[in-house]
Order: sequence, then C-alpha cells, then structure tokens
Amino acid sequence: MFKPREFQGFGQAVPLAAAAALVSAAEPARATAPRASLRTRFDALDLAQIDWAPDLAEQIGSRRWFRGLATLLGLILGALSLWPDTSAIAAPPAMPLDSNAREEFRSQMIQPLALGGDSGRHMASTALVVRAAAVPQRSSVQFTATLGQGDSLEHMLARAGLSGADTTAVSRLVGAVVPSGQIAPGTRFDMALGSQEGGTRLLEHLAFRARFDLDVTVVRSGGELHLAQQAIAVDTTPLRIRGTVGTSVYLSARAAGAPVEAVQQYLEVLDQHLSLDTAIEPGDTFDFIVSYRRAASGESQLGELLYAGLERDGHAQAQLLRWGKDGQFFEATGMGQQRSGLLMPVIGGHITSGFGMRRHPILGYSRLHAGIDFGAAYGSPIYAVSDGTVSFAGWHGGHGNFVKLEHGGGFGTGYGHMSRIAVSPGSHVNAGQVIGYVGSTGLSTGPHLHYELYKGGVPVNPMSVSFTVTNQVDPAELAAYKARLAQLKSVKPGAATSSLAPRQAASGRSARREIDRLKS
Repeated sequence: MFKPREFQGFGQAVPLAAAAALVSAAEPARATAPRASLRTRFDALDLAQIDWAPDLAEQIGSRRWFRGLATLLGLILGALSLWPDTSAIAAPPAMPLDSNAREEFRSQMIQPLALGGDSGRHMASTALVVRAAAVPQRSSVQFTATLGQGDSLEHMLARAGLSGADTTAVSRLVGAVVPSGQIAPGTRFDMALGSQEGGTRLLEHLAFRARFDLDVTVVRSGGELHLAQQAIAVDTTPLRIRGTVGTSVYLSARAAGAPVEAVQQYLEVLDQHLSLDTAIEPGDTFDFIVSYRRAASGESQLGELLYAGLERDGHAQAQLLRWGKDGQFFEATGMGQQRSGLLMPVIGGHITSGFGMRRHPILGYSRLHAGIDFGAAYGSPIYAVSDGTVSFAGWHGGHGNFVKLEHGGGFGTGYGHMSRIAVSPGSHVNAGQVIGYVGSTGLSTGPHLHYELYKGGVPVNPMSVSFTVTNQVDPAELAAYKARLAQLKSVKPGAATSSLAPRQAASGRSARREIDRLKS
C-alpha cells in the first residue's frame, strides 16, 4: 500500500521522489533487455549450420520441409525476376538504303535459294558483259524419271517434259504390251529427248522394265515412235537352304546364306507345328525351300516358302509342304495315313493331372477334374484331335480362353487356359490344325492345356476313348503331293544361285540388235 509521499517496498518506506527515480531507471532496463537478448541470440546463430535446401521428399509438412519449400520458391521467383528480355531491338542500318539497293542485297541472300529459287532479280552487269545473239541448244537431253506411288504413266511422262502427242503415243504403245496399272511403283524410265521444235523437245528414246521378265524400249524412227519388247530369261529353280542348327536357328540360317524374309517364313511355319523352345536343339538340321526367280540381267526375286523341314540324327522331325489353293502346310508323314488311340493335342506335352476327383490347387477343395492336363511350354501350338466345327471360342470362366469342338456322333472336345485363340466360332477345322496356343488364363497355376472329351455333352475320361483319324485324300491328289515333295527335295542347296552370265550376255545382244533395227 502506498502512503502519501512514500513508496512502501521490501518492508521499508521509500520517499516518493526516490520511487519515481527507481521506476524511471527500470523502464529503459526492461526495454533494453529483450533487444539485447535478441541481438545475443542472433549473434550466436550460425547461419551456415542451417539446412536451407533439405530434401523435399523427406519429413513432409515439418518446419524443415517448409523452410526448403520457401527456398525453392525464392529461387524460382529470383530466376523469373532476372529473366532476360528476348524482344528484338530495332536499330537503324549502318547506311541508308533505297528500294533499288535493298533489292540488290536481297538477290544475294541465301534465303531465296533455301525456298527453292532466286529472288527474281539478277545481279547488275558491267560493261564487259555482252548479250549473246544466239545460244546453241544441246542436241540431246538424257535423264531418268521414276513412277511414284499412286502416279500414272501419263502424268509422269508429262512432268518429264514430253509433248502431249508423244505422251499419248507412248501410253498407247506401252498399253498394248502391259497395262499401265500393272507397272510397279518405283519403276525407273531412262529417257532421251532430242532436238527442240516449237519450244518442245521430241522423245528419241525411252526404256524401262515393264515386268520382271520383260524389257520395253520406245525409239523414234522415221519421225514416228516404235516399241520393242525384249523377253528376259528367268530361272525359276527354287532356293534351298540347308544347314546345322547352332545356338540360334535364325543366326545359323543367315550364316548359311538364307535371306531374312525366307528365315522368317520358315520360323513362322515351324512354330505352328512345333514348339521352337523345346523341339529344336543344337546339332539339328534345318532344311527349307522358297520359290525364287533370277533374271538373266542379274536381278532376283524371293517368293513364298514351299517346304519346311527339320531333322535330328538323320530322322525327320517335321516335313511340311505347302499344298492346296489356300496354301496351307501339311505334314508329309501324316498325309493320307491313319492314326488311332489317344491323340495328343500338344506335341511333346506330358500329362500332369488325370481325370477324376482331386483337390483344386487354387480353390482349395475337392471336386471333379473333368479332363486331362498337359504340361507344355508357354505359346506351344494346340492341335485339333479330329475334324470338327468350332461351337465355342472365347472366355469361359475358370477355363480362361477356351475352344470347344463338335466332331459328330455326340463327341466333342474342349481346350482351356489358352494364351491365344486361333479359330472363330462356326469355322470348320481339320485334324492337326492349330486352334490356339498354350497359356495360363483362368484358374491356372502355370502354363498348361486342360483337355476335355464329351460324349453326349457329358465329360468323360479322354483315356477311355480312342479316336481313329484318317486324312481323307484322293489317291491322285496324294500321288501329286508325294511327287511335288520328291521334286522339291531333289533340288540341291544353292542350285538357284548358279551363274546366268551366258544367258544374260545373249539377252543383251539380242536387245541391242532390236534397238539398232528400229533406229535404222
């Protein structure tokens, strides 16, 4: 409690003047103490020890993370504030230019040349330049034109500079030998234009390859155009490639001289009947034949695969021959032969689970296993065990990709867990035809084929029924098939690449004689 003119503190009476002095002395002390404390703390703070750029992927939402975010935003804003000005700076030219001088400079620029032509203004000439009274013309102009994709012979000739009369005459002459629509795009035309009459040069000579076996030449004689055609000798001996498999069938065949397209066809056909992963081993012998044409002029043309074979220790593992109008491949060993017993829907597959009650490996309880499981490599081809009609092809619950065939007589077969289906519903399939490929779709623990057999629509044990399949082939057709196979296998490897130089030289001499006759 304060008393008049006294300050009561610490149990002693203090005069009022002394109390006021104490208060006035304490106020600057209180104001100075926080400032001194902040300064002391700031001086003691080591800025180098602060992590100004922490990893923003760590401690998200913490004070340290927000400090790093502030640093990032500050750097971005600083970079944007210092972004340079890229606008063009207009500056007057070093010397004044009028329109004539500007055009002179423009004619010397590279830009007009880049656009495909000049500026249209020529360089100024001096007194030393004298205009020529007459300029001699070239007696003949020779060049090559190419028929483009979707182009026509008439348009190509007109672009080459032929007159309308010559274009019409050439089109008429060539059309009588080969339709212009059958001339392949990319065909090169060697032309020679003669003297210039009325501003247009006349066609003197035109030559091109109309077909693989035909050369066509158009020559001007007696003021008119005449056509000469020269047949080119073509050797159609098939190309046979045979060799030993090393680490890779592809590399071994390429090392034996097989073209890339031929090797690809061979592997595709073989893959439809064998598993390339398990059926081919180092040391096996690959053997395939493709149609091949070689012209006397030196060009060659590769055709389609005719025969695909694979041997092991002198025994044929596969002999596939292209046969029929649809060009399908048939196994020579099974052509016209009868097979019976349990027909394997996969080659090289082994039974991993039989027909009957078993504990399902995924569902975990016992139920009827209404088929047989064949273990096989992923992607192995699956074959129809007999002729039939596809009644179902698609996704079928736990069977995954599933195909069902109806064979008649109340019998049917089913093929499940396919990786890919190769047939469509309603189509007819033959015994041994590929209908799909081994996979692991649906309720499956690994790649395999689930094969079912139905009798009257009820699943039965496939081991209890024996199929008898006979490839019904007309005797005459079977004889023709065997004769064709023997003919192809009699071709010696490399016979198609024998030299045709004598025939080529004779063909060239005959063509030159015909051209000389037309010119005379």
